[in-house]
Amino acid sequence: MFTLTINQTDSRRDGDCVPQLLKDLRHIPARLDFDRSVEDEVQGILDCPHQTVEAAMIALRSGRWFVGIGVGPVNEPLPNQIKDASGHGLIYARRAVDRLRNGKDRVPVAVEGPFAELAAESEALLRLLGNIVRGRSQAEWRVLDLMTPGVRGQQKTVAEELGITTQAVSKAVARAQWNEEHAARPAAARLLSLILEVR
Repeated sequence: MFTLTINQTDSRRDGDCVPQLLKDLRHIPARLDFDRSVEDEVQGILDCPHQTVEAAMIALRSGRWFVGIGVGPVNEPLPNQIKDASGHGLIYARRAVDRLRNGKDRVPVAVEGPFAELAAESEALLRLLGNIVRGRSQAEWRVLDLMTPGVRGQQKTVAEELGITTQAVSKAVARAQWNEEHAARPAAARLLSLILEVR
């Protein structure tokens, strides 16, 4: 399983951002739903590595979160609330987020698991993706939030909805490296899943 421990970088400066993050993550299917675990921290447990990558990118987008990903088992049966969960996956996620809090990483996502080399490779790719996501402008996000990965011919519809030209949409998509990000996400998910498969 994949445990995410997402800790706010500066709650004194930004206030409580947990409610907004929970709203942003609510569409992601989870074994144990994302919820506040302590004051300025959110945790969730997922089965799917693709959804783990999605959740990490959502948290990294705002620039307000340390994102720790723990790959490993969680004790079952799962409790009703995340704060009552236990197991190696949660320990790894805690280790990952603590490492970020004590470091100065520009893209604050870390991966921990039983196989350090694969965890490091996963982390490196997630940081590249996170760097793309964090570098986008509000204008680019207005376009991208209306796009669906893998659907052809949608730029005209997005342009009409925003009242801009199709060329402006195309330029925003290219500048934001949207296609490149989504093409690389499966590789990040595959690396995460390999951590569970290696024996």
